[in-house]
Amino acid sequence: MMTQETNTRSTQLQELCAAVRKYSTARDYQKCAAMICKAMGEFPNAPQPHNLFGIVLEKEGDHVGAMKHFRAAYALDPTYIPARQNLEVYGTFYSCGKCAFDESDCPEAAPSPYVIEYDEKGIGHAVRREKK
Repeated sequence: MMTQETNTRSTQLQELCAAVRKYSTARDYQKCAAMICKAMGEFPNAPQPHNLFGIVLEKEGDHVGAMKHFRAAYALDPTYIPARQNLEVYGTFYSCGKCAFDESDCPEAAPSPYVIEYDEKGIGHAVRREKK
């Protein structure tokens, strides 16, 4: 059950992501950094500010700093998909793909071509799904 405080927090973080996307597109990285640092103080356990700061640092050319913040976002919440995507995109020699400001930038995961079927002894086996 979401409380009013949790709902307000979520809305504020979504607004932060939208604002950073807007200012980042305009290349106003100082404004982005100021907004993100304020959010880090207000939401110390949220992965979003660290993920966003990583994007800003990457766009400014500080790859090492960016990777530290992507890892911090991932450590705060391993289920936060944008941090994982940014680690994958920027963690290679030749980054291919775009950065993920929020969940809307992340592609949907493709369903697995395998299913787990259990035999009479309760042992699971990965079996390729039939094509429809």
